[in-house]
Amino acid sequence: MSATPISSLRPSADQLATLREAVARVAAARGPVLPFGIGPLDHLLSGGGLDGAGLHEFAGASASWSDDAAATLFTAGIAARFAAAPGVAALWALTRFDLYAPGLEQAGLGPDRILYAQGRTDKELLAMCEDALRDGSLACVVAEVKAADQTATRRLQLAASEGHTPMLLYRRYRRYGQCPLADPSLAMTRWRIGTLSSGRIASPGVGRGRWSVELVRQRGGPPFSLELEACDDQGRLALPAATADRAIATGGAARHAA
Repeated sequence: MSATPISSLRPSADQLATLREAVARVAAARGPVLPFGIGPLDHLLSGGGLDGAGLHEFAGASASWSDDAAATLFTAGIAARFAAAPGVAALWALTRFDLYAPGLEQAGLGPDRILYAQGRTDKELLAMCEDALRDGSLACVVAEVKAADQTATRRLQLAASEGHTPMLLYRRYRRYGQCPLADPSLAMTRWRIGTLSSGRIASPGVGRGRWSVELVRQRGGPPFSLELEACDDQGRLALPAATADRAIATGGAARHAA
């Protein structure tokens, strides 16, 4: 029996073009992708940013107040950038109203960009979020819960896909020392955020906060961790100055070598 030539197994140019068009249609149907605007971060994300029609989960690196605040502000910054267009708002749902509104505003999520909803239980809250996602009129939906099983995350992912609306699920600690992201989930990305010492500034005072940003799991890509500066008043993160300088120097050397 004769062997099939290797060249005949390779797709033709027309087949590749058809495949690229199909991938583009699927990506467009899923919704817009929100990049972070940070080269090293966006490059490591499988889609170049956060899927605008998917479920994304967040948790603090520990149960401490500082890590809880960092994870909350990280989530708020993402919500603020999804809600950057005029006339749209994010919905923030929770069972206990303990948010500090001025803090959210410092991360870009001002009172004109946010609506609040409160439920009695996590189960009631998640059902409310499903309805909000399917409505499709919100920039994104944020929910704070302590319990969401795999069935609940599957329902949220389906609702986000149907409504072309991103779902940001902030998982609170139920037990000290047990990371909430240990529970199974169908989320597209899962993030763990912790605080780091702020960088020094030229004049006396407090420098911009720094966070340890760890992508624990993502669909279609590897996990990774980065050190980043906290959100500004537009919800944007930044590379620490030393890291950015190294990236510029490396890029310049590479261009020179080329």
